[in-house]
Amino acid sequence: MAAEDGGDEVRVLQNLRGKICEAKHLVPNKMRDVFCTINLDQEEVFRTQVVEKSLSPYFGEEFYFEIPRTFQWLSFYIYDKSVLQKDLRIGKVSIKKEDLCNYTGKENWFLLQPIDSNSEVQGKVHLELKLNELITDNGSVCQQLVVHIKECHGLPLINGQNCDPYATVSLVGPSRNDQKKTKVKKKTSNPQFNETFYFEVTRSSSYTKKSQFQVEEEDIEKLEVRVDLWNNGNLVQDVFLGEIKVPVKVLRNDSFQAWYLLQPRENGNKSSKTDDLGSLRLNICYTEDCVLPSEYYASLRNLLLKSSDVQPISASAAYILSEVCRDKYDAVLPLVRLLLHHHKLVPFVTAVAELDLKDTQEANTVFRGNTLATRCVDEMMKIVGRHYLKVTLKPVLDEICESLKPCEIDPIKLKEGDNVDIHMENLRYYVDKVFREIVRSSISCPTLMCDVFYSLRHLAAKRFPNDPHVQYSAVSSFVFLRFFAVAVVSPHTFHLRPHHPDAQTSRTLTLISKAIQTLGSWGSLTKSKLSSFKETFMCEFFKTFQEEKFTESVKKFLDDVSSTESKEPSGLSEPVHLKEGEMYKRAQGRTRIGKKNFKKRWFCLTSREFTYHKQQDKEPIFTIPIKNILAVEKLDESSFNKKNMFQVLHGEKPLYIQANNCVEASEWIEALCRVTRCNQKRLSFYHPSAFLNGNWLCCKATVENTVGCARCTADVPADTQIEIDGDRETERIYSLFTINISKLQKLEEACGSIAVYQGPQKEPDDYSNFTIEDSVATFHTLKQIIDIVEKLNDSHEKYRKKRSSSAKYGSEENPIVGKVS
Repeated sequence: MAAEDGGDEVRVLQNLRGKICEAKHLVPNKMRDVFCTINLDQEEVFRTQVVEKSLSPYFGEEFYFEIPRTFQWLSFYIYDKSVLQKDLRIGKVSIKKEDLCNYTGKENWFLLQPIDSNSEVQGKVHLELKLNELITDNGSVCQQLVVHIKECHGLPLINGQNCDPYATVSLVGPSRNDQKKTKVKKKTSNPQFNETFYFEVTRSSSYTKKSQFQVEEEDIEKLEVRVDLWNNGNLVQDVFLGEIKVPVKVLRNDSFQAWYLLQPRENGNKSSKTDDLGSLRLNICYTEDCVLPSEYYASLRNLLLKSSDVQPISASAAYILSEVCRDKYDAVLPLVRLLLHHHKLVPFVTAVAELDLKDTQEANTVFRGNTLATRCVDEMMKIVGRHYLKVTLKPVLDEICESLKPCEIDPIKLKEGDNVDIHMENLRYYVDKVFREIVRSSISCPTLMCDVFYSLRHLAAKRFPNDPHVQYSAVSSFVFLRFFAVAVVSPHTFHLRPHHPDAQTSRTLTLISKAIQTLGSWGSLTKSKLSSFKETFMCEFFKTFQEEKFTESVKKFLDDVSSTESKEPSGLSEPVHLKEGEMYKRAQGRTRIGKKNFKKRWFCLTSREFTYHKQQDKEPIFTIPIKNILAVEKLDESSFNKKNMFQVLHGEKPLYIQANNCVEASEWIEALCRVTRCNQKRLSFYHPSAFLNGNWLCCKATVENTVGCARCTADVPADTQIEIDGDRETERIYSLFTINISKLQKLEEACGSIAVYQGPQKEPDDYSNFTIEDSVATFHTLKQIIDIVEKLNDSHEKYRKKRSSSAKYGSEENPIVGKVS
């Protein structure tokens, strides 16, 4: 892992994380079953669980994903769930990509906006515009506008299918609207039009009266080219897909060619009321990182990696990062991943945990706050403990979610006819089973987690030498309260279940999670008092657990997971479960009579094989050993007129797969590439399109087993369990330092003042919240950080200038993307 992952190219990477919190005051015509989706333009990439019978639903669902393509709008749609009919869209929140930075890092209430077809757009159009000078037979001059509409890219799906697009091209002025139309292209989101249209721009004038051609200003100032994209509805109304407008005056005598992003209609939604649909509370954090080649980050990377060696730890670059960020989580996520990537996490967590314990006065509050140490451990467990959770909890959670036994024991929530004794018996059965799986799982606990727990345990015992239980509470506060209990209550978040549980199952999981938290604390807090429980019904339930064996089981488990003694490498005895989900695959034609259509299948990827099944938990229909996979690449949409397709090349014919959205397709390709990177027979070339009707669509070759016509994409990191891009994480940290440069400078000034005058002399509020244990050491680190940031600023500025010099941009109303040809 010593080498970085960036290569020589500059990469622009995007990700989105945040939380869909709650909606309020939805249209009050009836109680609704409500869910919320996240859409990139018109493509759904995330969906919450359904909240039943509510006009003010609380979702509380976090999201995090990489964004693999360009987009204009990030939208959140609120739906009314329907059983028999199409789900009804109540309203939406749409935020332009350029405006996302205004909402980063804080919760905001947004008014829901009405939805109409004029505002639902995505995609871009490639145009070439030119003004020609024409001389008529009698010597007069007229001006001609040439509009060459070449192609479109990324048009939306209509009713889940590729659209039948066509374009209207108009020259519009105060007293004219000349319109022409392209041919309809069938079943494609990336239509190739290649049609040219001609328009007369100005009145004829005498060529002999002017030494050179000039367009009449009063005409050209008022003219614009308008291109509208439509989906041909055949027997129903055509659907508007977007428009662009270009003033003719920007052309003058030049030929202009560029990609234009499609825009909504200007009058979309203007007449609609926006104050009666309700509101939505969101926490959104969008980041776009321009990742330079690896060598640019050497100085910053080295400074961060030696943080655990700095004395005191509060003077280290990593600690200072957490101090200057408004939200510690912004710093923790890239920091943990970078330190983990370079095997430096354990000593850093040890150092910051020791600092934490200095400020902890009571043993029963050890590691209970949201400090840098606790957040680092939380994030580490999420990253390295994914497979551990799967092998430990997935079988029992599957049983709970599928058996649907009622477990409600709260008298207030019980329905008429419910038998509380049976419910308590069901709950006790589930809690016993989950607890048993956990305390037997120590052999599967990742070594890194054990190393961290070992360190925390001994630090706590050293800090409170007279408390024999604190060494256990230091570990149980993480492994039970922050790891297993959280995974039980939100199994879909940890990929333990493919779908959100229903309301009854969610309640059952909540009760089990509460029980596991309490049982897990008994090994460390032997004097637990039932009277301290908030809910009386939980107090009654826990009376059935007053047995010594539970305390001893927890104690033994905590001893095992906080030991540095070597364990049997469980990862070698069973395959690592990496990813699973529902997608569509094209029949491979292994039988002569089989139809080559697309069928929905359940796919599963482990470290040993890639399989698909008719349904989840059924025996596989088809299996590809990982060692037999030769390449995993995207498939051109033109092959089958379907989006989000990729191909798995192996010994037989390619396996063609369609994912449900662009994020899912990107995640599957990355996971498959990662696990197959070290295969010895990986291909160097592949065919980007399919072999259909006797030839490859990409290169027209007629031999099916001919060598590919395109080079395979670059390799990705080989670690199948920890997916980390070191350069990307370092770039993210650089961005955080850049955003908070004024805080760094104030902190540097404060350290200088303390060092010279032996105490703060002015404006203490500027740095009173910072931890400054050693002003000289902190000043030295700050100076290094600021110098490195300034150098990286210069490198980024050079790249921005280089990129802007190769592209032209239109007006704010008509942004243009891409390079001018």
